[in-house]
Amino acid sequence: MKIFIASDHAAFNEKQALISALKNKFEVIDLGTNSCDSVNYADYAFAMVKKIQNTNEKGILLCGSGIGISIAANRFKGIRAALCRDIEDAKLARLHNDANIIAFAGRKTLVEDMVKMSEVFFTTEFEGGRHQKRIDAFNNLGEGSV
Repeated sequence: MKIFIASDHAAFNEKQALISALKNKFEVIDLGTNSCDSVNYADYAFAMVKKIQNTNEKGILLCGSGIGISIAANRFKGIRAALCRDIEDAKLARLHNDANIIAFAGRKTLVEDMVKMSEVFFTTEFEGGRHQKRIDAFNNLGEGSV
């Protein structure tokens, strides 16, 4: 499975550690940033959005809190970025919400926990059924594209 990953400077080190931990299970494509130098997290969210909209793959976004980068990504049609804090969040994000991006707080979440949540997220299928109406409503919100 191919996954995209991107972060801002505040979560650069965690992103690098996460790539190392996941590269044996997934084809991980790094969209940046490439250092701890200060950057705008929205630029990396937008890079991720482009990839997801064009490929239907899934991704991981990180910033210091996970909040800003997930808000930026969720501004666009067809994007469902879920800020996850534990394994149950990661499972339900896919199972009930068909999330296509998992977001993490680099400053608040241990890399080991990010690895576990990522594995659950990328191996859990959307349940569909009664949840599909919600996803259809989500998909009809917003006009943004990159």
